[in-house]
Amino acid sequence: MRMSPSSERYARQVRFSPFGMEGQKRLAQGFAVVVGMGALGCVIANHLVRAGIGRIRLIDRDIVSWSNLHRQLLYTEADAESGVPKAEAAAAKLRTFNRQVAIEAAAVDLNSGNAESLLADADLIVDGTDHFGVRYLINDVAVKFGIPWIYGGAVGASGMTMTIVPGETPCYRCLFPSPPPPGSTDTCETAGVLPPIVDLIGSLQAMEAIKLLGGYKEQLHGALLHADLWKTDFSKMKTAGARRADCPCCGIRRFDYLEAVVRGKSEAVLCGRETVQIAPAEPLQLHLDEMAERLKSAGRVERNPWLLRLTLEDGITLVLFPDGRVLVQGTGDPDLARRIYDRILAP
Repeated sequence: MRMSPSSERYARQVRFSPFGMEGQKRLAQGFAVVVGMGALGCVIANHLVRAGIGRIRLIDRDIVSWSNLHRQLLYTEADAESGVPKAEAAAAKLRTFNRQVAIEAAAVDLNSGNAESLLADADLIVDGTDHFGVRYLINDVAVKFGIPWIYGGAVGASGMTMTIVPGETPCYRCLFPSPPPPGSTDTCETAGVLPPIVDLIGSLQAMEAIKLLGGYKEQLHGALLHADLWKTDFSKMKTAGARRADCPCCGIRRFDYLEAVVRGKSEAVLCGRETVQIAPAEPLQLHLDEMAERLKSAGRVERNPWLLRLTLEDGITLVLFPDGRVLVQGTGDPDLARRIYDRILAP
């Protein structure tokens, strides 16, 4: 039975008079989607679920690995050992924190083919991803459907965040017209990451989400916030007046990333470990039990409710999902990953 927002669970936050009972009631009716359940996503979702959001959808394409555990606070060693999809592991843990919240897990790769169905019904989208292309895709959906979204990123000991309200603030492409060239920016793979910066940026994003869903849009910080915890340096660049009439997205309303057509299989190196994702152009419907039987001669096969894992003699592991995606673990080389994929799985 759903408890009242005036219950003891939320007593301390409704006691904060600028938020109060009215803010709590509105939060309990809100629906947010968190894209990316890595370090930032864990912090964001943790705060929103504990605060009493009504409904939350968690989207992530990856599985829990040992390299995640030092900063991704919703996961355990058991999750890493069994290779549980992050979205499923996070949802299971969050349900133990607050049974009042409707929590959905989507262990999928967000792309132009499924973005509208996964994002367009939300009241708010929060960015927990580490992928520039996905951020531009989120921006397209948000602008097209008028959904606020909160950008965030963290690497090393620094990070930044910005809240985007379509029609009122600059969109992501107003400030960052195109993705940086590959290899031109630091990632957690090249520069590492210290957990406190993730906690700070994710908490800032969660606070903006609580303001928006609680009905206090006028309290948004209205800036591109930057923090460097190694140097203990903070900066705030106001974004008022930065909207561009010639912005391809919010000015011209051309949704390049949402309307992109994916042809053939695509490869993506996952940040923070030697893993390459290979995704089909269109989702498939793999029968993993049948695949397990067919692949048992190729190596050690392990099966759980969400995926199939094949470990080859050379230590390379292929993780297969029902939608046809494959994670090739043990290499960061997309060409090598594709050769292994083709050798083992291609028809």
